[in-house]
Amino acid sequence: LPRFVPVLALLMAPLQCVLIGFWINSQGSNMTIDFMNDKGKFSSLYHTTVTATRNEIKISLLQESQHPKNKVNQPTFGFIINWSFSDSTTVFMGQCFVDHDRKEILRTTWLLRQEVGNLKEDWKVTR
Repeated sequence: LPRFVPVLALLMAPLQCVLIGFWINSQGSNMTIDFMNDKGKFSSLYHTTVTATRNEIKISLLQESQHPKNKVNQPTFGFIINWSFSDSTTVFMGQCFVDHDRKEILRTTWLLRQEVGNLKEDWKVTR
């Protein structure tokens, strides 16, 4: 009977989502988060598989912040990508969830801002 206690304790433990690891989205873009400091800050590399430009896709630096995991089990986060192959910047914000099968899932919303040459073109550059 005592050998089942760890399993029972695991099943009763609160679900906690951890952003550290390899993530891939439905389009095949991916990022690997290796380290996060105690304030929830980290950097990573983001490899996108989609682009609106004709430029060769290159891996881009990602800067991120997450609410400290000791405050919430399914934290909110945000990250910024300054694309290395275009004049655009994208911001993502979202929340990390753990589903009923204990699978970690990121749900995000994003905005992409493309550079334009003048104020008259401003209306068409945010997606």
